[in-house]
This record gives sequence, structure tokens and C-alpha cells, in this order.
Amino acid sequence: MDRATELLQSVFGFPAFRPGQAEIVQSVLEGRNTLAIMPTGGGKSLCFQLPALCRDGVTVVISPLIALMRDQVRALKAVGVEAGALTSGNTDEETEDVLHAIDEGRLKLLYMAPERLASGSAMALLRRAKCSLIAVDEAHCVSQWGHDFRPDYLRIGELRRSLRVPLAAFTATADEETRAEIVTRLFDGEAPVTFLRGFDRPNIHLAFAVKDKPRDQILRFAAARKGQSGIVYCATRAKTETLANGLREARHEAVAYHGGMEADERRRVETRFQREDGLIVVATIAFGMGIDKPDIRWVAHADLPKSIEGYYQEIGRAGRDGSPAETMTLYGPDDIRLRRSQIDEGAAPGDRKAADHARLNALLGLAEALGCRRQVLLGYFGETAEPCGTCDLCDRPAQLFDATEAVRKALSAMLRTGEWFGAGHLIDILTGSATEKVRERGHDQLPTFAVGKDLSKPAWGAVFRQMMGRDLVRPDPDRHGALRMTDAARPVLRGEATVTLRRDTVVAAGEREPVVRAQVADEDLGLLALLKARRRALAEAQNVPAYVVFPDRTLIEMAERKPATLDQMAGITGVGARKLESYGAAFLEVITGAVEGLHPARMKLAGRPEGAVFDRLAEIQLSLSRGEDGTGKYLTCTHSTLRAIVERRPSTLGELAGIQGMGEQKVERFGEAFLAVLRAG
Repeated sequence: MDRATELLQSVFGFPAFRPGQAEIVQSVLEGRNTLAIMPTGGGKSLCFQLPALCRDGVTVVISPLIALMRDQVRALKAVGVEAGALTSGNTDEETEDVLHAIDEGRLKLLYMAPERLASGSAMALLRRAKCSLIAVDEAHCVSQWGHDFRPDYLRIGELRRSLRVPLAAFTATADEETRAEIVTRLFDGEAPVTFLRGFDRPNIHLAFAVKDKPRDQILRFAAARKGQSGIVYCATRAKTETLANGLREARHEAVAYHGGMEADERRRVETRFQREDGLIVVATIAFGMGIDKPDIRWVAHADLPKSIEGYYQEIGRAGRDGSPAETMTLYGPDDIRLRRSQIDEGAAPGDRKAADHARLNALLGLAEALGCRRQVLLGYFGETAEPCGTCDLCDRPAQLFDATEAVRKALSAMLRTGEWFGAGHLIDILTGSATEKVRERGHDQLPTFAVGKDLSKPAWGAVFRQMMGRDLVRPDPDRHGALRMTDAARPVLRGEATVTLRRDTVVAAGEREPVVRAQVADEDLGLLALLKARRRALAEAQNVPAYVVFPDRTLIEMAERKPATLDQMAGITGVGARKLESYGAAFLEVITGAVEGLHPARMKLAGRPEGAVFDRLAEIQLSLSRGEDGTGKYLTCTHSTLRAIVERRPSTLGELAGIQGMGEQKVERFGEAFLAVLRAG
């Protein structure tokens, strides 16, 4: 492990392992069969890349998408690691380079698509390469009932047996059933060392909203995050096109992506998204797996996903760099009907359909949650958690009410009409609306006619939607989507169970937008923009995605810490030896140039007597940053705070403490010295 830790720092530029990584690396290093379930953005790739550098021979990495393999190879080469990929997208020259590297014993990681395992030459090639370890990325693709199933993943178990080498499998989404399939199909049922690292992604803000002019909801959400990279998922191909047009009309950089597009066009979209800052991709779920872009700042669902696993994987594409990211999922009764009918009309056997309905129920439970969403989400994956404080329902708790009587009235109306009608007709009956359809069928003579006049039609619509979300009622595909009661509703009808619903989604279906969190403090925004511009220029010159140069997280740390020398630059997370050599001077030039120039807060005082006072305060806070003896806690004031002090001219410590950015500790450290300057000036 000492060697792995040293390489972590010198090659990849990380000061320490993330939680859970070290134990997995140790297991793989020791040559043990390993299964690791880790959240997206938790650092899965490093758990097989580091052991590959420490072990003799070649590590073959089975990965599902060409784009993912190419990105990882580019990133590895950028830090000086010999890696290559054999894919159908290779040029002859690229393939020759990989084969030469194998024959010369230079190659450490060889990426291959699972489809290549069907070739008779694959086994001979891997023996020739002296393959010593198999790493399987996105291992959930082996699940035959999963939405990402890849038939050729079933060949991996045979590959492991033939080569007689250890196998390490990694995935971010695998419930208990999928984990069992992975063990059976990849490890022949022999339990590997298994690491189930927490599913929590605390940097991702979770939010759901009932559909209410959904196009406008998406446009508002995107407008609040203008200039940030994002993904909007839609249920249909047509919707991706119309919504992408709507975003472009609102002056966003946006493109559509779906399976009906030509392969070349899809690749162009993928390349643009990788390389451009602030591009929005409006896509079906065909887009995303294998997109190794760490700085996606938000993900929105214009339609309800199919399952919690799908939802978790799709939102997990945001914030892979660990910085704050936002999500928002829209849903409504039409989504529920669509997802139910997709299950009922599918070709799966009955027990599989029941399992899929249960998975959909879990997602609807998350959508209609009464308390912290993160607790519900993690609970599905078998984890417990305290309220997170960073989801929409923690931001603004749900308003609840006892809806038992309303639900019983709705169920009674359904039963008295033979379970042959949808919510619209049932709501007319409950609210006493004698429509022509109601009168023709004599439903205005039912005991349930007008018994629900205490609630408005929109309120009843919300009640029926939540009943569908709780799986108390389901649309029946054999009756043109008419609602029928499920077994779960019978105890409610008999008075043996109560139902609590959300009043806030009954009264109004307005969305709850999370607060947009800034990446850096105001005074560092200008420098961060300059660093991103330099990164973009370097990336375009090399024809690589921007994050291959440096991810946002590294640039943010540069903007905040402002290293003044290459020695200090080497201490920035993500700056390893190779990248320091390649890019250190270029970014240092930006930082020192920006530091030497006037800060915007100082620029506003240029040519005024207050400018000299600002400079004197800046000198004093720098000299006292660690106290008079140089051993105290590091404290400093922002340029904006210094400017406020200069302009407001406090004359007492109490007045100084009232300025934003000052606090008790800073007043104690700098107060008397600052007041002396103000009195002298």
C-alpha cells in the first residue's frame, strides 16, 4: 500500500484516499476477487487504476462505452500512465500503437468493449499481453433485467476462468437482486470480497416538483443556472427536440440527444458536451452512461424516471467533482400511467412485472415523500440517515393532512362505477359536476355524487395522483387506463388504516427551486473565469476535453489558495508531477498576473484617497493573519470586507463587528490595528 499511496500523490495529485478507497485498493492489490458498489463520483476508477500500476502485467478493463474508454485513456496519458483502448472506433494507427505498447511491455491498462470478447482472437491477445487482472466497470450491465443489460457481459466469467486471474467488478447502482446476479455471472457464485460503500452523495441537492406547465418549469430551472453544464432527461425522443429548441430560444447553448439520431451526430453531441463549458444536453436515457465529465452542475428530469436505480444513476452524473450540484424531477399522473403501462404491456414474466411495479412504487414514494428525501432514497438502498438539511423537503417541510376520508370517498366512487373510469370522471362525480357523461350513466344519482365538494377539482387531482403514487390505485391497461383499486387500498376502505397526504401539493403544484450555490466567493469569480479560459485554450490546442487538463475542483482550489510558486502549485489537489510539468507555469502565470492586478473591490477605489487606506488595511491583515507571534489560527478578510470598512469608516470595535465578513475572532485579531489606520487616514 505504501507504493499505491505514493503513486496516488505523485501521479494523480491527490493528497489522500477518499473514504472507502484504500480498503478496495488493498483488496485488488492482494489479488482477491472484489466487488465494489460505490456512488458515482466516489472514485471507482482509481480503485483499479492504482493497483494496475503496482502489479506486474496488464490490467484489462471491460467497459461498456467507447466514449468512456477514450476519456479514461486520455486522462491516464495526461498524468503519464501507459494506457490504451481497443475499440471499433480506433484508427489503424491507434490500434498499432496499442499492440506495440503490449509487445514492448509498456502498457499497464488495456480498455476493451465487452463485444470484443466474442472475437476468437481476444483470448490470444490477452495471453500475449500477460493479463494479470480483469477490472469490470459498470458491472450492473450483467443483470439481464436491468435497463443497461449488455449480453456480452455474460462472457466475462468465462474470460476470468480461462485466464485464471483475479477479477474486480465496480458499479454505482446495484440493489440486492442485481448484486446477486453479478456474483453468479461474474464470479460463478463464489462470493467475492464485497465493499458496499454508502450511496449518499451529500453534494447533490434533491428536489421533486409536480408538473405545472413543465416546459416553463424546466426553462426557469435552467435560467437560474445559466452558463453551467446540465442534462435534461425526457421520456420521448420528440420531447428532447422540442425542449432543446425551447432552451435555445431562451438563449441557452442546448442540443438534443436520442437513439434515433445518426451515430456521427450523437458522437458530435458527446464531444461538444465533454469539451464545452455550459452546454445543456436534452436527452433520453440513451445519454449519460460513460460520460466521464466531472463538472456537470445540474440534472433535471422533465418526466418521471423508470425506477430509483435509474433515477440515482442519472442524477449521479452531476457533481462528480464533489462540488455542489442541483437536481429537479418533474412528475404527474400521466407519468405514473405511462410507467405502469410500460410494465404491464412488456414481455417480462409475471414475477418480473411485480418486481418492476415494486421498484416504480419505491420511486413514487420518493416523489411523494412526506419528509427528508435523502432518508427515503438511502433507505431504499438499505442505509439509514439523519435528515440531510439539503433537499427540498428539508429546505421547506411538507404540509401534511389526514386524507383518510378523502381517499375512502375516492375509492367508493371507483367501486360504485365498476372501476371503469379515469380520475377526471371520478372527480366530476365527487365534486357534483353533472356533466353530460355523468348524467348519461346515471352517476349523478350515486350516493358518492357531490360528497367531495369540500375539495376543489385541482385538489382532488392531487389526491388521486398521490393515491396512484402510493399504489392504492392503478390504471388498468385492459380498460383503457381506467383506475382500479389495489389490495393495498382495502384496509383503508375498511377503516383499518389511515392515509396521510401532502397538502402543499394539493393546494399548489408550484415547484420548489433549490438555492443556487456559488462555486467560489465573489472576490474569486474573476480569477476562476481567467483560469477556465486558460484551460479551454490548452484543451482546444490538444483536442481534449477541458477536464483532462484540470477539473473544475482543481481550478476552484487554485482560485481560492492562489499559489505563488510551482512548489505551492504542487500542493493543489489534482496537480500531480506530470501535470505540474505540463501546465503548472501556464496557470501560475494567470494567477500571479491576476494577483498583481487590482482586485475589482480595490479598483472601485482607484484614484481616491480611500485606495491608500485599503492598501494599508490589506498589509496589516496580511501581517497579522497568524497573529502577532505568527502561531495563531490563520484569519484573513476578503477584499469586499476591506472595501466596506474603508467606505463605512467604523470608529469603534462594535461598529467594526457589524460589517459583513467581520466576526468576533477577526475583530479581536485586527480591530485595534484597523481602527488606528482609519483614524490616521
